[in-house]
Order: sequence, then C-alpha cells, then structure tokens
Amino acid sequence: MGGLVYFSSASGNTARMVARLGVPALRIPIRPDEEMPCPVQPYVLICPTFADGEGRGAVPKPVIRFLNDPARRALLRGVIAGGNRNFGATFAMAGDVIARKCTVPLLFRFELAGSETDIARIRSGLNEFWGTECLTTA
Repeated sequence: MGGLVYFSSASGNTARMVARLGVPALRIPIRPDEEMPCPVQPYVLICPTFADGEGRGAVPKPVIRFLNDPARRALLRGVIAGGNRNFGATFAMAGDVIARKCTVPLLFRFELAGSETDIARIRSGLNEFWGTECLTTA
C-alpha cells in the first residue's frame, strides 16, 4: 500500500482533483517558509506543470525542493501530472521530467482539475499499481 503527495498552486486545480479522489494525501506547501511533509511510506506524486513555451520551468520549484531531499525522493514510486492541453507539447511535461530524473513511471496525465473519467481512471489505476484497494473513499 502506498500514499499520495501532491503540489497545487494558488489556482487550486490539483488540490480539487486530489480532493475528488477522496483519499488522504500530503500537500507540498507553496511558500518556502512552510514545513515540507515527510512521507513515511512509498508514495505517488501528483504535480501540475508550469512550463514556458520552450518547456523550461515545467516542475514547480516547491516540488524540486521536496524531491531534492534524498529520504523523500527514495520513497517516490510514480508520478501523475496535470496540465493544460492548450499548451500543446508541454502538456503535463512535469510528469515526464520527474519520471525521467527520478526513474519512476509516469502513471497518468490529467487536464486542469481532471474530469470524472480521470478521477475513476486514476483511482482504479492506483489501486492496481499498489496491488490493493488502497484508494477507497471514506
């Protein structure tokens, strides 16, 4: 069984998506002076994309700070990326970057706050990924 860790910007799209999953999750704070969460079990990271037109800056700085800690990075098992399809080739690019740099699978991509189909796919896929019904709603 594993957990979820996520980052959501001030827009709140990723936070809304995670809330709709209906499962506990640790949030990476926006502000650098706030304490980072310390996962104690393997987790999947859910992250939006903030790339410019060239793909630079795809991974939000708070996520980089979070993953720069070796203990937190060691528990990462997969990534789910959000984005906006209007940005074409950079859609959900943060997931590609994190998956490549941390050698974990990119499990899903979703747009903005995700659709009902995205929520169902992510919940089902995570249950399969962890090999258990770990993501049941309360």
